[in-house]
Amino acid sequence: MEKEKSQGNLILLVEDELNIAKLFQYNLSRAGYNILLAANGKEGFELASKNKPDLIISDIMMPEVDGFEFRKMLLNNPELRNIPFIFLTAKGEEDDILKGYDLEIEDYIIKTASPKVVIAKVSAVLKSLEKERIKVVDEVQKAADTMGTRVVPDEFPKFLDFEIKHWHLAYKQIPGGDFIDYFNIDENHLAVVLGDVMGKRWGAWYFAVAYAGYVRTATRFVLESTKNFKPSEILNKVNDSVFKDERISDVFITLSIILLDRENNIAKYSGAGDLPIIYKNSEGEIKTFHSKGLLLGFSKEGTYDDLEIKLNSKDQIFMITDGFTESRNQNGEMYGEEKLLKFIKSIDPNADSLEQLKNEILSYTNQQPEDDLSIIVIKKL
Repeated sequence: MEKEKSQGNLILLVEDELNIAKLFQYNLSRAGYNILLAANGKEGFELASKNKPDLIISDIMMPEVDGFEFRKMLLNNPELRNIPFIFLTAKGEEDDILKGYDLEIEDYIIKTASPKVVIAKVSAVLKSLEKERIKVVDEVQKAADTMGTRVVPDEFPKFLDFEIKHWHLAYKQIPGGDFIDYFNIDENHLAVVLGDVMGKRWGAWYFAVAYAGYVRTATRFVLESTKNFKPSEILNKVNDSVFKDERISDVFITLSIILLDRENNIAKYSGAGDLPIIYKNSEGEIKTFHSKGLLLGFSKEGTYDDLEIKLNSKDQIFMITDGFTESRNQNGEMYGEEKLLKFIKSIDPNADSLEQLKNEILSYTNQQPEDDLSIIVIKKL
């Protein structure tokens, strides 16, 4: 794998013939694109999972995993299926072309095409997506304004013996994607909810506000109709509702729920396809809590469980969406979970933890994150 340094879109090029790969890499990088190289579909899938490129260009005839199988692997992955895809081929055969379009690709590029044609096709695909984005941004903002929709509360919740703060930055000012909510069950119990509607293509963003509202309504219903304050029960009931609803069957949602119990100084946590939550005690030691629960709506049985955290004075819990860990710097390097853990460990306990995290990721991305950014910090006073 090689990577060119520029400030353009990130393109994953999957090609087993080194000379062709180098030629395309040279021409595309000269045009201002960042290029990742993979030698086959297996390696391409690994790089796509790790880097979330803006566009994938793949050969068809390759060893181990060919282009068609690689494309099917992407389509079966909810995080990767909507990344724009172009087939690279030495053939112009009708059967190959039709098979490719059946796999929802954007276009074909013939390997012998001139550099100008290659750049023109890549540029056309990316410009088309940008026009779609601009249209969707306008429509979503109008819809959100009309409905008075808020995906993030304007104020922090008040809960005795705890300090709870959040920060949310919408990607390119598009409402939707991540959502945050708080539910005051009673004076001793508070539910903290962090969700993320998955999907990189702008069509998914268009419905993100509605999906967030749907999940929040379902969660509120469960909280109001049960005395069993277990986050896993909430997730099971919300998942059952989402799984049965055909309107959102193609959209997957990650959800983290923490129930705070101030009487017993306990936080109960359960998650659906989310990032681990991070616990930091007053001595500066950190621990991650991983949920094994599946994405909401992915399966009828979500296999959600509860994890319990005993809280002492000055202990903190961090809830963060993947927009943070998957952020890239100007060299195209992802921030990653390992770096996040190191930074949280280094946070000054006498300063505002939320502000430190906010400044860290904005500095890393040069104020240009590529996804929604959401953070919730819970501190036991």
